[in-house]
Amino acid sequence: MKPVAFQYFAPHTLDEALVLVAEHGEEGRVLAGGQSLVPAMNFRLARPASLIDINRIAALDYLHERDGALCIGALARHAQFETPVIGGALGALLPQVARHIAHLPIRVRGTFAGSLAHAAPASEWCLVAMTVDAELVVAGRRGTRTLGPGEFFLGALTTLLEPDELLTEIRLPLLDAGWRTGFAEFSRRAGDYALAICAVCLRMEDGRIAEARVGIGGATDRPQRIAAAEQALLGSTGGGNIRREAGQLASEAIDPLEDVQASAGYRRDLVRAMVERAVAGACGS
Repeated sequence: MKPVAFQYFAPHTLDEALVLVAEHGEEGRVLAGGQSLVPAMNFRLARPASLIDINRIAALDYLHERDGALCIGALARHAQFETPVIGGALGALLPQVARHIAHLPIRVRGTFAGSLAHAAPASEWCLVAMTVDAELVVAGRRGTRTLGPGEFFLGALTTLLEPDELLTEIRLPLLDAGWRTGFAEFSRRAGDYALAICAVCLRMEDGRIAEARVGIGGATDRPQRIAAAEQALLGSTGGGNIRREAGQLASEAIDPLEDVQASAGYRRDLVRAMVERAVAGACGS
């Protein structure tokens, strides 16, 4: 299959791109990495009348630290995160996650921001954004707004992004020396969509967990934090019994997807196991 005919635009500045997305609205689509959009077009599942290619906008291609956050531009590629781009616990977490994303050709071309804008349930970066409570900067001709992940992700492949807006930057808060991170993912084969993912951030004080963030992805229609599991971990050392309790609480808290890949019950069990593994990784056990 080949895509239906479309107009092609290649702006060189953000202002040019915003004019185009405002002009073409729902009939236009933005192309960054294209690793989800182009296959959908080839199968004619997506039929945009216009394609707005932002790859020539050099101002959107960056990774830098600013005001206590790692700022990620719209054209930062997955592969850039395979080695640490920043120090500390956040710098340790991102390479763990990046190596689980699809296959190398996709990681070389696909973008962090594109993954969030696409909002696939199994997206690793969507889960990271939710777990660390990222800030998402959205720009349009009407102005710029900053959203939290809980606002931005509405469901599978659905976000709060309007047709005349671009996701231009993601800000991941830095984690100081007291934080530990863990990550666990299950897919049937390397590179397949994940059936369940867990990301964990734990702030330790005197060997015990003073603050916990437990995020789940893949098993539900959007990434989510599991408050019951986070509460259970507080004050503990993250040992075996409490890990199992947190995993069980997470499995009970979700409304799991059910499809040809896995039943709801199987996904619940995977969530339980992924939480246990991610907490164990964060605690170094």
